[in-house]
Amino acid sequence: MATAPAKLILCGEHAVVYGRPAIALPLTDLRATATVTPAPAGSGPIIRAPDLGGQWRVTECPNEPLSALVLKIVEQFHIPTDIEITIHSAIPIASGMGSGAAIATAIVRELLAVGGHTVPTATIAELVYESERGYHGTPSGIDNTVVAFEQPIWFQRRPSLPPLIEPVTIGTPLTLVIGDSGVRSPTRLPVGAVRERWQAEPERYEALFDQVGEIVTAARTVLAQGDVAALGPLLDANHALLCEIGVSSPELNRLTDAARAAGALGAKLAGAGWGGVMLALTTPEHAATIAGALRAAGAANTLVTTIAATG
Repeated sequence: MATAPAKLILCGEHAVVYGRPAIALPLTDLRATATVTPAPAGSGPIIRAPDLGGQWRVTECPNEPLSALVLKIVEQFHIPTDIEITIHSAIPIASGMGSGAAIATAIVRELLAVGGHTVPTATIAELVYESERGYHGTPSGIDNTVVAFEQPIWFQRRPSLPPLIEPVTIGTPLTLVIGDSGVRSPTRLPVGAVRERWQAEPERYEALFDQVGEIVTAARTVLAQGDVAALGPLLDANHALLCEIGVSSPELNRLTDAARAAGALGAKLAGAGWGGVMLALTTPEHAATIAGALRAAGAANTLVTTIAATG
């Protein structure tokens, strides 16, 4: 069995698609798993996804993103084809937590293990990115990267060059409360809408993206310093810009407002927006209070998680 974590974008979503940096965090206690077992001779690869409500023969749905990924891995790495791949995921779908990237990463890791292959983590991230394109259209590349590397990263696209990927120093542990709005929003929809707005008003949106980039740069500094109090206002400012960009929602705004009213140091939507999840930065002793406030404000689920210091 192979596993892969969920992810959370701490700051920088949407602007990261346009060359600004973003910081993303793995959520190691929330994971997807993939298990490979033998299938009847001649059946070819079969995917069983009970959490997703489906089972299919890969060769009958070759253009489905997970099918395409499996076919590519099987061919490229000479993996036996009569196999059954069972996937499970505790990560909410279409929530901004990288469920698709986590499932794809777990599949790639398990298939490579079955074939006895060891490849660089960057190669796994590249393979998963192709699957992400099938689901999201023009993803930034951040989900597959942070999920594959399983460490806090600084991610920035560069013209004609591979993305800049660097580890992010976390000077002191971060306590985050994640609130699920209960609204499902496929990433490609808000990403596509932002692209249309950017094309219609490039100067306005480039200026908004610049402001987001400045926040991300400042966040990296305070994270390294372990200055949790200074991080909170940066998250609030990032959320305000995401509202201007047009990707928040009444549900997400209600949850971020409730978190701040309950004493959060900062709060913002996390992911593509229009639904999915938000995050609130807090201290360990106030996490339960903020989680309760989020549920009272309509959160479908809450999760308290700690991002460990990285030294």
